[in-house]
Amino acid sequence: MTTTGLSKTHSTNQENNVTTGATVWLTGLPSAGKTTIAYELAGRLRAEGHLVEVLDGDEIREFISAGLGFSREDRHTNVQRIGFVAELLARNGVKALVPVIAPYADSRDAVRKRHDENGTAYVEVHVATPVEVCSVRDVKGLYAKQAAGELTGLTGVDDPYEEPETPDLRIESQHQSVQESAASVHALLSGKGLA
Repeated sequence: MTTTGLSKTHSTNQENNVTTGATVWLTGLPSAGKTTIAYELAGRLRAEGHLVEVLDGDEIREFISAGLGFSREDRHTNVQRIGFVAELLARNGVKALVPVIAPYADSRDAVRKRHDENGTAYVEVHVATPVEVCSVRDVKGLYAKQAAGELTGLTGVDDPYEEPETPDLRIESQHQSVQESAASVHALLSGKGLA
């Protein structure tokens, strides 16, 4: 009798976790590993039955923020647009994974505030890979272009990146595998009753 009661409770909690939306914002320098971790986490969450969307920064710039540049104001606008979409998805039961640089603290704070005002779960993960490691990875060739003088305004090099002071989780991706990084985010979500 008691065992059955516990099973029902566990089953209900599991269903609630699957249908509870949340935004997981992964911030960090270019080539820090944000998107790779997000897709690894997305696969894991989908396998558990969660609805998941990855809001990739490059895709957002192409389809939602086309025409915006990389000034502080344009970056802020871009982050607010992404934050709006993420909160909308999360409010409707989707785990919105957002691997976006979002270099300015006030922009990220505004996104968190939007979530708080709507009672929507928001988790900030700082993928704290040092610029020296990111520049070696250089997934998109941005650091090489900057070094060659073909690009200016590269976050963390000649444009500021304001590190989160109190993220929910800080990952040093240079010291662990993608799977381990994704597992640490998953553990954080589980601890908050979101996975």
